[in-house]
Order: sequence, then structure tokens, then C-alpha cells
Amino acid sequence: MREQIQQLTDNIARIFVGKDTSVRLVIVALLSGGHVLLEDVPGVGKTLLAKSLARSINGKFQRIQCTPDLLPSDVTGTNVWNQRDQIFEFVPGPIFTNIFLADEINRATPRTQSALLEVMEEQQVTVDRETRTVEKPFFVIATQNPVEYQGTFPLPEAQMDRFALSLSLGYPSEQEELQMLQNEGSSLDDLQPTISLQDVLTLQQQVSNVKVTEPLQQYILNLVRASREDEEVSLGVSPRGSVTLQRTTQAFAFLEGRDYAIPDDVKFLAPYVLSHRLITPSGGKEKIIIDRILQSVPVEA
Repeated sequence: MREQIQQLTDNIARIFVGKDTSVRLVIVALLSGGHVLLEDVPGVGKTLLAKSLARSINGKFQRIQCTPDLLPSDVTGTNVWNQRDQIFEFVPGPIFTNIFLADEINRATPRTQSALLEVMEEQQVTVDRETRTVEKPFFVIATQNPVEYQGTFPLPEAQMDRFALSLSLGYPSEQEELQMLQNEGSSLDDLQPTISLQDVLTLQQQVSNVKVTEPLQQYILNLVRASREDEEVSLGVSPRGSVTLQRTTQAFAFLEGRDYAIPDDVKFLAPYVLSHRLITPSGGKEKIIIDRILQSVPVEA
């Protein structure tokens, strides 16, 4: 299975040049059953990363551009009257897919953003009192521009808490950007799947079997509780955050070729898993606070 993951990573790297850490983090989120929020400026490859992942696992891909006039039914789908048969028929929205990209999610209104809450947590959509499950695996990648806030609606705590990881791709290095120019002829259409959707489900199951010892669980709990007690934090990490940190730790250990997790896995992932779950009075210091907590909380023996 480790070979499959390496093949997946290498396949994405054929199109998405550089940013190996970002690719691995997205795969960690996928295998842990979570979702990813990419906070970055336009043009750094967020959509390309999502499409490359979808093609590499032979999954269905749907993208929606979030705007203030976007309606919840534009995401979930709606019932349409069939004049010929005299019945209402459900027309699925783009959320019924494997990889769903919500581009500039914070430009959608809170009403439309709320349409994602149920499906991101329970992998189901309820329309007109009827509940329908989405396909598995189901993976949401959302983007937002951390610089331009005009005409945006900040994501509420409940929405942020549903993202397993939050990260920034950043600009490529000079060498990586040169490689991008040299690979300009490479087409996303030429990218072939390396694993199947069933392989992804199998990998997710194997990730859940990665051992997390009780002392390591206590370390995760101590980090989370420290975030709730920090004087600079208005709202600390939720219990969902502690569960997510354990799941992503299992996935990261699995990517490293181990069937057990270690404290270094937790330390590496904590800024990506916990920072966006903190609410601070001023904002912008979340990662600094998590780094301080990591330095102050001892590792359980």
C-alpha cells in the first residue's frame, strides 16, 4: 500500500510541480476522511491540485465558483417538476461527487455556506425532508483568498471546524517555477489514474488501524485543553478537533510507512489541524499560539 501512496504522490507531482509537503498534507486529509481549506492568493495552483488528485484516484470532480448570489440549491441540487410525468424529480447538485472544489468559499453567503455543513460531517444531503448520501470517498477542498476580503463573508466557527486541515500553498521557488515553465506542454488530460476509488477506501480503513497509544492520546488531549485555557484565546479547539488530530496523525504515520503514531507526527500536524479552530480577539496569531503550546506542553512518557 505504501507503493500506491508513492505512486499517487508522484503522479500529482507530474502536473503540480513542487510543494511536496502540501501534496502530502492533502493526501493525509483524504485518507483520514477529512477535508482541506486552502488559504492562498489566486494563481498558485489550488484548482490544479484538486483536479490532479481527482484524476489520480479516478474520481469524479466538480467545481463551483462561490459568489454572493449562489444559492444552497446550486450546491445540493433541487426538486424540479416533471411536466410529462406530473411528479417532482430530484436534480443532483455538484456536491454529489468524489472531489468537490468550493472556490473562494468565503464569497458565498452564510446561507449557502451552511449547505455544506451536513454533507461535510455526515456525508449526506437533505433536500425537502429527503436525505441522500453522497458517493464515497467524498472529499471537499475549499479555497479562500487571505488578502482580499471585500465582498466576503467570514466562515463561521462551525464551518471552520469541519476542515481537518488548513494550509497555504505559497509561491513556488525559483527552480520550481522554472520547471513549471519547462513543463508548460504537460496537460492535465494526459494524467492517468494510479489508484482506484476502492483503493482509497481500503487505504482509509488501514489508516484507522494505525496504533495510537494511550500516552500519545493524552498528549493530544493536553494540547487541545491547553488551547482552551490560553489567555490569548477566546474559543479553543473543540472535541472534534482532538478527534481530527488523532485521525490525521494516524494518516501521516501511515504515509511514513509505520503502523503506529509517534509524538513527532502530532507536533508536525498540530499547526495545520488546530490553528484554524482557534478564535482570538485580534486574529492572525493562531499559529504562533499553537507553536507556543507545542513548546510548553510536555510529551507524555
